[in-house]
Amino acid sequence: MTVQTILFDFSVDSERTTDTKQRQEIAKVVRGEIENIFPQVELAYQMTMEDGFFCVFTENKETMITLRIFQQGLVTLNIEYYLEDGKEPLMTFDSSKRLENILAKKLKVHSGQVLPTLKRGDVARYFASSDERIIEYDIDALLFEERSPFQKIQILHSKTLGNMLILDELQNIAESDLIYTETLMGRGIENYEGKEICILGGGDGALLYELLKEKPKFVVMLEIDELVMQACNKYLNTICGDVLEKRKGDNYEIVVGDCVEYMKKFINENRKFDYVFGDLTDIPISGAPVGEIWDFIRTILEHSFKILKPDGKYLTHGNGTVCTESLELFEDQLRLLRPKVNFTTSKAFVPSFMEEWLFYQVSLA
Repeated sequence: MTVQTILFDFSVDSERTTDTKQRQEIAKVVRGEIENIFPQVELAYQMTMEDGFFCVFTENKETMITLRIFQQGLVTLNIEYYLEDGKEPLMTFDSSKRLENILAKKLKVHSGQVLPTLKRGDVARYFASSDERIIEYDIDALLFEERSPFQKIQILHSKTLGNMLILDELQNIAESDLIYTETLMGRGIENYEGKEICILGGGDGALLYELLKEKPKFVVMLEIDELVMQACNKYLNTICGDVLEKRKGDNYEIVVGDCVEYMKKFINENRKFDYVFGDLTDIPISGAPVGEIWDFIRTILEHSFKILKPDGKYLTHGNGTVCTESLELFEDQLRLLRPKVNFTTSKAFVPSFMEEWLFYQVSLA
């Protein structure tokens, strides 16, 4: 039960799209080929625009086809219809490619492309990469969706990645992503045995669950969103075990609250940790380190080093390695910290992110 959307893009000589007569000829060719697939198609609307031409075709008032011709030499064709469960699609990817090939030849285009059919309306399938490109996932079920006071929370099932946690339309972790947690914690590099650890965020429970296997002295986890933990406890217990169910053990405690306020409390109590994990928001994609999220990141960094022991470490994730500008902005913030710090990085390809991510290890200089 989905809306099927098929998108075609072509580029042609701009001389042809600025001339009214040639624009009509392009529209005539497109309609002729559409009629071979949708024989009952009718022109429903057309309009000359400042930057070109636009028209709408329909078949049986169910399938809608829009054609737009831009005077800059671009031609777009969109076909959209509703597909009932169990019914065959009106166009397959193969038939879409055939139509694209025919139109490309008849219109004498410079370049052309048809995208695989977008399927919309039943479950979310499309999410953004770190640099805001569209990724399509093989989602076959929505297991959980609610909005907490802090964010939109979804648990979706992927055929290849398992259950996935999505927060505010961004992929956070999936059952396939042990490499994410192990790279964040530097498994095999860092020694957590007998250490005191503070996790900022980490509501999916995966980091806490893996750290407890390393025999730390004590781990305190500060997570603001109760609903995230409830959802992950039910649908992602393969990566978090029972830590979100119990909330407290001999060597760990989960505190529900604002991590900044609790860090202030730790500072006043002079409580110190061997490790602080920043498992919070991603580094923003921006041209300058300004705004609410950057202010929050700076606050987290400043407070973290006030609760770290002199030889302690702050460990966090950055963003996709393709986001070089934003990563450089974050590193600039690290260089501005006082007392001065040193940092190293590590990388890992995270399956559910479908890209390589950068992780930071920061310590006092």
